[in-house]
Amino acid sequence: MIIITGATGALNGATTEHLLHRFPAEELVVVARDPAGAERFARRGVAVRHGDYAEPDTLVPAFTGADQLLLVSSNDPSADAVALHTAAVDAAVRAGVGHVLYTSHQGASPGTPFGPGRDHAATEVALERSGLPWTSLRNGFYAHSLAWLAGDWRSTGAVTVPADGPVSWTAREDAAEAAAVVIARLAAGEGGLEGPLTLTAGEAPTFADLADLLSEATGRRVERVLVDPEEWLAAQVGAGRPEAVARFVLGMHRAAAEGFFAGTSPLLADLLERRPATALDALTAPPPH
Repeated sequence: MIIITGATGALNGATTEHLLHRFPAEELVVVARDPAGAERFARRGVAVRHGDYAEPDTLVPAFTGADQLLLVSSNDPSADAVALHTAAVDAAVRAGVGHVLYTSHQGASPGTPFGPGRDHAATEVALERSGLPWTSLRNGFYAHSLAWLAGDWRSTGAVTVPADGPVSWTAREDAAEAAAVVIARLAAGEGGLEGPLTLTAGEAPTFADLADLLSEATGRRVERVLVDPEEWLAAQVGAGRPEAVARFVLGMHRAAAEGFFAGTSPLLADLLERRPATALDALTAPPPH
């Protein structure tokens, strides 16, 4: 049995869709804080169980019977993500889960300026200490973030950032599909898929590189403008962005400048058996309606 948390969200929801192409619905279970939100999977024969990282007593029955358990990372910036993740790992141990997979991040490190990267690193420590077989899906930085990180470059002709460094921008859709492939291969008994797996697009452009790519793709000059971090922060807050959110984003830019997102791996392309989407694909895609 394969049990998936976070399937009401974009990432693990997409992974569940891919799993339904590889496994009978009866072999899948979705765990949700609000089971009603998983109705689209229930209608297709997937069992839905209640489970909430913040309510550890709900997790053991939710995880019972799992040969593989896919844990989504918390996306609540106000929560103690490490405590929530550790509660889920502890429940997996008590439930006798066969193998835990966790949606981590390429920049997982206790020394990164980017807060979620520190949380992911601590969660990987909890997984290692659990004694369970585990896989950490270290996804590249999700490329759809560029839609707001790069700003209104179409109007201004500029990408303005407080720091710059290489980032292996990766499509969330590709990461979701790759997770399903890893689960399917583990179910088939394939080895070499334990521990941290880096899943990124093939290149790690800087914002300066992206400005050059946009210039070439659009036929108009787009510049990368580097501004003082405190000036950038003040401008963000002045434009109405909450200071906590602005500082969160600043941490991402600083981590990029320090090289935490620079590495690339061919594994994602190997799993997908095609070229992963690129940062330029994300930046030039038509805006959603």
